[in-house]
Amino acid sequence: MKHGKKYVEAAKAIDHATLYDPSEAVALVKKAATAKFDETIEVHVRTGCDGRHADQQIRGAVVLPNGTGKKVRVLVFAKGAKAEEAKAAGADYVGDMDLVPKIQNEGWLDFDVVVATPDMMGVVGRLGRILGPKGLMPNPKAGTVTMDVTKAVKEIKAGKIEYRLDKANIIHVPVGKASFTEEQLLENFNALMSALVKARPSTVKGQYLKSVTLAPTMGPGVKVNPLKLA
Repeated sequence: MKHGKKYVEAAKAIDHATLYDPSEAVALVKKAATAKFDETIEVHVRTGCDGRHADQQIRGAVVLPNGTGKKVRVLVFAKGAKAEEAKAAGADYVGDMDLVPKIQNEGWLDFDVVVATPDMMGVVGRLGRILGPKGLMPNPKAGTVTMDVTKAVKEIKAGKIEYRLDKANIIHVPVGKASFTEEQLLENFNALMSALVKARPSTVKGQYLKSVTLAPTMGPGVKVNPLKLA
């Protein structure tokens, strides 16, 4: 794959054979973000898990202390008092059955996270084929199927992110923007990594964190020493 001049220049400052300390990696990744827009800084974690086994699946959520730098649009499936509670908490969209045809027939997907009260999961289940592949299906492990809609909405708005294994047993999550300070990015990175270390399935043998890479949207990745994290 051919990279542009900016990418090549940024890559020169990074030694790809080196596993950096988290603070050094954050400093380098900020310098590597040279695009004209405010790039997202992502973490890619290759794990020693085998996601084909249910007891080695990893899924959960963590509130990043400094948020993600992105405005998150929250849709809540709830009715009655819980619907009013969701609106008061700052949810962008609230509804129940009325949202099903809008999503199914009109292809409406102008939201980033879906929260549902347990009694609405029968309704939400009808949308599984649309929401599932996009990673939008509410899940109790991620705290998005809950009666406490106020807490769920406020945490998501404050910078709560979901993490889960993909088919290649890798976790991809944003930890902020290139415009964040090094301290803010490092705090977010540390919060995420401590959540992932705690989420280690007991059945995983050998090295759990195989590789950890910090990368901006358009720039080269910086490898972090996983032994400094586990």
